[in-house]
Amino acid sequence: MYLNTIKPAKGAKKDAKRVGRGIGSGFGKTCGRGHKGQKSRTGGTIMAGFEGGQMPLQKRLPKVGFSSRVGKLTDEVRLHELNQFEDIVDLQTLKNANLVNKNIQRVKIFVSGELNKAITVKGLNVTAGAKKAIEAAGGKVE
Repeated sequence: MYLNTIKPAKGAKKDAKRVGRGIGSGFGKTCGRGHKGQKSRTGGTIMAGFEGGQMPLQKRLPKVGFSSRVGKLTDEVRLHELNQFEDIVDLQTLKNANLVNKNIQRVKIFVSGELNKAITVKGLNVTAGAKKAIEAAGGKVE
C-alpha cells in the first residue's frame, strides 16, 4: 500500500449539491430555497424553537419536577446489611465497607431483612421499625 493509492471507502464521500445550474439539475433558479421569505435569503436563519413571535411550545408547557440538593447527598441502608459489622456502625464505617458513596453525608437505616447481632448505631437516621429491630437484637441507637 502506498500513500498515492489510498482512497476513502466506496460511498463514504458524497458529491456536494450544486445549486443554480439550470432547470435540469433540479436545483436551478431558487436553488431549493422556495420563493421569498426569511429562509430564502442569504444569512436568513431563525433560532431553534422560534415560532414567528407566537409563544413557543417550550414556554407554553408547564414547568415540571424538582431535584433536591439534599437528596443527592442522602442514601439508605437495609437492616440486614449491618450484619457484616462487628460493633459500632457510623457513616465512616459504611463508606469504608462501600455500602454508601464517598460523597454521601446522611444515611437512613430501614427495615429489610433481619439483624443477627448486637450493634451500636451512631450518628445515623433510623426508622422506627429498624430501631425496634436493633434494640431487639441487643444493640442500641445513639
